Amino acid sequence: MGEELLKAVPVFLLSMLKFILGPITGFGAKLHFVTTVLVTIAGMMVSVVAFTFFGEWLKTHVIDKFFKRKKKPAKIRSEFWQKYGLTGIAFFTPVFLTPIGGTLLALSMGKPRKKILVYMLVSAIAWSLIFSWIIYFVGKEVLPGFVNF
Repeated sequence: MGEELLKAVPVFLLSMLKFILGPITGFGAKLHFVTTVLVTIAGMMVSVVAFTFFGEWLKTHVIDKFFKRKKKPAKIRSEFWQKYGLTGIAFFTPVFLTPIGGTLLALSMGKPRKKILVYMLVSAIAWSLIFSWIIYFVGKEVLPGFVNF
């Protein structure tokens, strides 16, 4: 059990930064499928919760001190928002965005925090199951050298 938890830590940490890295790392670490799914969801949701509730503080005290941000035209954000809404942002976050980027985009559009958390959780569950299934059950044929079976 302890060994499984130690193997799950990198999956959790990588899922916080880029969602797809969770299932890939879980597969590479030979974690159980369910463990990979749950830890990947947990990693994304920790990022979402942290940036939903502490995003402004992190932006002003951490990000602005270390990184210079370029102002993007509001037109791009509003077009994306009008086209996809919160559902689209939550849907695309694990695939194209990062958990942090998707959360900040949703917050910048002024949606309620509770709604953001629910939509992101549903998206994390769905995509974790999809990505993990593909990697675990198709990956054995596609990535035979990745893990020695």
